[in-house]
Amino acid sequence: MTERESMEFDVVIVGAGPAGLSAAIELAKQGQENDNPISVVVVEKGSEVGAHILSGAVFEPTALNELIPDWREKNAPLNTEVSGDDIYLMTSDQKAQKIPSLFAPKTMHNHGNYIISLGNLCRWLGEQAEAMGIEIFPGFAATEVLYNDDGSVKGVATGDMGIAEDGSQKDGFMRGMELHAKYTLFAEGCRGSLGKQLIQKFELDKGKEPQHYGIGIKELWTIPEEQHQQGLVVHTAGWPLSESKSSGGGFLYHIEDNQVVVGLITDLSYSNPHVSPFDEFQRYKHHPTIKQYLDNGERVSYGARALVKGGIQSQPTMHFAGGLLIGDNAGTLNFAKIKGSHTAMKSGMIAAQSIADALKADRKNDVLEEYTEAYKNSWAYKELYTQRNFGPAQHKWGNLIGSAYAFIDINIFNGKLPWTLSDPVADHNTLKPAAESSKINYPKPDGKLSFDKLSSVFISNTNHEEDQPVHLKLSDESIPVDHNLALYDEPAQRYCPAGVYEIIRDDDGSNPRLQINAQNCVHCKTCDIKDPKQNINWVCPEGAGGPNYPNM
Repeated sequence: MTERESMEFDVVIVGAGPAGLSAAIELAKQGQENDNPISVVVVEKGSEVGAHILSGAVFEPTALNELIPDWREKNAPLNTEVSGDDIYLMTSDQKAQKIPSLFAPKTMHNHGNYIISLGNLCRWLGEQAEAMGIEIFPGFAATEVLYNDDGSVKGVATGDMGIAEDGSQKDGFMRGMELHAKYTLFAEGCRGSLGKQLIQKFELDKGKEPQHYGIGIKELWTIPEEQHQQGLVVHTAGWPLSESKSSGGGFLYHIEDNQVVVGLITDLSYSNPHVSPFDEFQRYKHHPTIKQYLDNGERVSYGARALVKGGIQSQPTMHFAGGLLIGDNAGTLNFAKIKGSHTAMKSGMIAAQSIADALKADRKNDVLEEYTEAYKNSWAYKELYTQRNFGPAQHKWGNLIGSAYAFIDINIFNGKLPWTLSDPVADHNTLKPAAESSKINYPKPDGKLSFDKLSSVFISNTNHEEDQPVHLKLSDESIPVDHNLALYDEPAQRYCPAGVYEIIRDDDGSNPRLQINAQNCVHCKTCDIKDPKQNINWVCPEGAGGPNYPNM
């Protein structure tokens, strides 16, 4: 195979999400202020900036105020300010108790925040970055970390294009490109494939608690005008997840243009292998508290994405020779607030400042320990520290008692109680055998409020080149049937929200085997996280493959 061509930059950034784009913009600013331009390139696996971005999203503008103070004049897509917060404890499939604002953890108060499409904000941030001279390459997936002879990170390589499923080169084959840098920022989001490799290679999680995750499933709806209350934020806990003793919560946000976003986050610490986060979400929409807004509406889009929620107890070391982890690749989301964009952006801005200082001092491929120190001195880390016990309390005591603890910890003691709760069991180790777990009979979708997986994937605009290597790699092809099916009734059939994993049998019911429908994959990463034997490795498919989310 021919050698790859290479390009040289001061900084390579992997991922055009809020962390990566904020770092790029801050690097451009630092270069302008020092009259010493910094060459920066951002590579993004989505077909365009924002194509793979999925979040609620209620957005706290703290970091944006620092990064681009005149964002209003520059028409940032923050169009709907939060006008009210409703919080409910759903006690059954028909009943809910509204929680007075006085008794809700203050992290759930959203005065001064905005309901946004994070994808659209990233598109706008990309435009700001390009206007400052930043190069952005969408449709190119970074698939390999490159190293110097001394072991420091040298940059990344993008994946080859035009490889057939059998590994042969198709017509139009194009070799990947090597992008070399003095420093490389990994901003891939939750469970980034390269970030996972770096954490393992440099033992960045040594001495840390295991990371914890949830899967967020979201839909965008257009609803009748009389049911719309622009700016209203609704959060819920309890049913339907409480029936399987799982934790998590739901949301419904009223954005502009008579649209709402509705979603359910299921913590991936659940123990019943019969749980299907997708079907829990379909049930959720039938609760009267949610149904009142969706009735007679039209579903516009669908998506799913894992989110990181372990907090500071699970944050890996963020620096290593030649590079940094930033944003959700480093676990910066504040699960107590159900927000992570502002903290991700701040981590990227701090990284940019640290790199700019290093470049000014003519340091390259160095270990930037000062970045971690600066991060720990920032408001982002202090915020995460204050709210560090929220997630472990939810796992230890459930939504009701966990939220009561959070009220005392956060509202009364401002996060200064002299202990840090532990959550030491990794999410993939929490499943109980199927024989010891209650089966769940999910209702069939009605085609009005609830839907099946395949019709949902269709409106996510997901597409992959069919004749390409499967990007969901099994370390051992016998495990899905011999272990997972035998012990857990193969939970991949249910935890995947896109119908990727399917147990098929011969006509007489014999010879069970796992079929992987990789074409359906929405890049949520849940399989990489929840597989009980950690047998599934999610790697980047050919660049530009995956969902294409509009306004999500």
